[in-house]
Amino acid sequence: MNEHILNNKFDSQTLDNIIKTGTTTVAIKIKDGVVVGTESQATAGYFVATKQAQKLFKINDFCAATISGGVADCQYVVGQAIALSNLKTVEEEKIPEPKYVANTVRNLLYQGRSYFLTLMIIAGYSEKEGIGMLYGIDLLGTLYEEEKFISFGSGSPYSLGVLETEWKENMTAPDGLKLVEKAITSSRARDAGSGYKLQLATITKSGFKQKK
Repeated sequence: MNEHILNNKFDSQTLDNIIKTGTTTVAIKIKDGVVVGTESQATAGYFVATKQAQKLFKINDFCAATISGGVADCQYVVGQAIALSNLKTVEEEKIPEPKYVANTVRNLLYQGRSYFLTLMIIAGYSEKEGIGMLYGIDLLGTLYEEEKFISFGSGSPYSLGVLETEWKENMTAPDGLKLVEKAITSSRARDAGSGYKLQLATITKSGFKQKK
């Protein structure tokens, strides 16, 4: 994950570098919800700026986000998503669905169109449908839903290799946590932009629970 990205004007090479930004974020569906994870390294070029970067955020009791890209931009978008989710909860007296949060983030990024250097995973449990939901959103505001798993960042090819091989339908939460941990660990072993402690959480009908 890049601590500083200075130029907001993009050519194809710049866009490619942003998409490959140093980090590993992962989310998978399990039987009763989702498991979300990332690591905690943030870089400034080839320099490790911090070993304790927060990349996993609780949006509400049934939804979380992971971030990659420019730290300040990501933090701003996450803050807006939390605020709008809270506002929706007050207005409707009900926690909004993960799809609402994903569309909120999508709208923010689309309106900025390349202004916010942000790639985000929105994952959560849908009380309405009784299942886990996974969404990926890029810096242009492109939104897509995944049925099994998703990974962003420079370490994602290594994580996706593990997930393609070992993900199964109806995994339990403990098995899902082990798989996400294994996937991110494989990225930390091979990707210079990913490292240090893991940040993991499950989201089920019981709500958001971060692993300590």
